[in-house]
Amino acid sequence: MAVTVISNVRTMQCEPPFEVLEGVDVVISGDCIVALGRDAGRDVKADRVIDGTGKTLIPGNICSHHHYYSGLSRGMLVKAGPQTDFIQVLKEWWWRLDRALDEEACYYSSLICSLDAIAAGTTCAVDHHASPSYIKGALSTIARGMQEVGLRGVTCYEVTDRNGGMKEVEEGVEENIRFAQEVDANKRDDKVMVEAMIGGHAPFTLPDEALAMMADAVKKTGRGIHLHVAEDKYDVVHSHHIYNKDIVQRLVDHDLLSDRSLLVHALHLSDDEIATINAHDSFLAHNPRSNMNNHVGYLERIGKVKNLVLGTDGCGGNMFEEIKIGFFKHKDAGGPMWPADFLCALNRGARLVEKCFDDGRRWGRIEPGYVADLVLLDYHNPTPLVADNAAGHFVWGMSSGDVHSVIIDGRIVYDGRTFPGIDVDRIYAEAARVARRVWNKVDTISS
Repeated sequence: MAVTVISNVRTMQCEPPFEVLEGVDVVISGDCIVALGRDAGRDVKADRVIDGTGKTLIPGNICSHHHYYSGLSRGMLVKAGPQTDFIQVLKEWWWRLDRALDEEACYYSSLICSLDAIAAGTTCAVDHHASPSYIKGALSTIARGMQEVGLRGVTCYEVTDRNGGMKEVEEGVEENIRFAQEVDANKRDDKVMVEAMIGGHAPFTLPDEALAMMADAVKKTGRGIHLHVAEDKYDVVHSHHIYNKDIVQRLVDHDLLSDRSLLVHALHLSDDEIATINAHDSFLAHNPRSNMNNHVGYLERIGKVKNLVLGTDGCGGNMFEEIKIGFFKHKDAGGPMWPADFLCALNRGARLVEKCFDDGRRWGRIEPGYVADLVLLDYHNPTPLVADNAAGHFVWGMSSGDVHSVIIDGRIVYDGRTFPGIDVDRIYAEAARVARRVWNKVDTISS
């Protein structure tokens, strides 16, 4: 196994107990941190020694909800119809975009989303994918892009009936099961870098028959669900109108909540629904930038969520940006949470990763025995950086511009702001070519 030593570095833990250590060595063997302390690497025969002098080492950031299918959409100019409410935004923009994606577009979306995430200090992305014109094999394509760049990931297909009724539901469920079984088969030979979940779009495009099929997929694969809930009030009204039930009660009735479940947004759930999610130990992903962009509301009950994590909902993979905007929006809304609360939510993504990979490994701390998913920062702190103010430095001072190097699974994937062995310019040039083709296709698709 390859051995790497990061010497004379400052380490910072991003969850309680917050801790800052100065001038220590971190020894990595294979994918695991094996030693930490002053001069811990002095007598180690290392394959690579990284000089950490003047730098800060943190656990890798985790994006707990992403949409890789949005990777080619930045600056997209399409002939969209009216968008005066959230459903029109979906129909006139995102649902036309995802129907235009084919295998090549999904592959380049995955490559650039993964490159962008790593360069911003994100070591794992939990993806929620949709490409209705290319369902079978789509998750393998997304995983291939992640693996080629070196990013750790989790992906799923968002089951929905919005385009093709129950046939589309069946194809989406089949793809989730197929990919989970592919992951299991690969585990027989080696550990995997991309895991599976069972995805669903949102309850308003999932009839009871679809939820039942997702529940069967959960039982068959042993994975948890990844599902939007109550992103807009329409989802809540639809559930009351069609099913005469709260959204969360529908999920409970189909046995879809567990400590492996990931629900997203939840802006318009009731106190009782949040309590039910908490009682099942499920995760809930907050996506502040997307919520503001879509003008769907604010997670007023954020302080009541037990397993709060942070995602971007497809607004890139930069969690330094997301946590800042999330914190500032919260204070603007008069919320009581502080930087440490948001940093804990960001780092809680490590608990989600542990549930997804389910192999006994631990993430999220710089300690012996934890997986070496790490980010080395060139952060010049203007005031002392100590345990008591570490979260404040993260939210107010640190940024993706400080990211110097990234280690994932013990392997250096971003080295001095470059990607070793990857022709980044070629990938982005190809992505631009594919994006232009996708844009032209979107303009031919009606809502």
